[in-house]
Amino acid sequence: MSLARDLLAAARAAGATVTCAESCTGGMVAAAITDVAGSSEIFERGFVTYSNLAKQEMLGVRAATLEAHGAVSEEVAREMAEGALGAARADAAVAISGIAGPGGSEFKPEGRVCFALASARGTTSETIDYGAPGRAEVRRAARDHALHLLLQGLAAT
Repeated sequence: MSLARDLLAAARAAGATVTCAESCTGGMVAAAITDVAGSSEIFERGFVTYSNLAKQEMLGVRAATLEAHGAVSEEVAREMAEGALGAARADAAVAISGIAGPGGSEFKPEGRVCFALASARGTTSETIDYGAPGRAEVRRAARDHALHLLLQGLAAT
């Protein structure tokens, strides 16, 4: 995957490390990064936190945040990214939480994915509604967007 190779090159050039906290992608970002030879120079660990309990225990997401906003929210994605950044002692962390489908609700439809990027410069977040192209396509698009976010984050350092 070219995005992951580009990320490896950018992180090497910056002398930086990256990590990820994933929910709906279930490790796809970590897999894309570690598919590239030499990725151990920039990636030590990632976090797959599919359940709310895992988000709390592994990343320090607050129960109050989950209660107030739900797992698929920018607020939770931000806490996931910040928790991963600290736990991995990385320079940049991306987090993903979404509804890949099938299913969803009127308020949180299928294809809605929340992202966050955390670094020493702070944390940003955004939500993308991919629609309902199918579970595999939503997960692939979320993986690629997360890799883009990490690349952008490294470019800003």
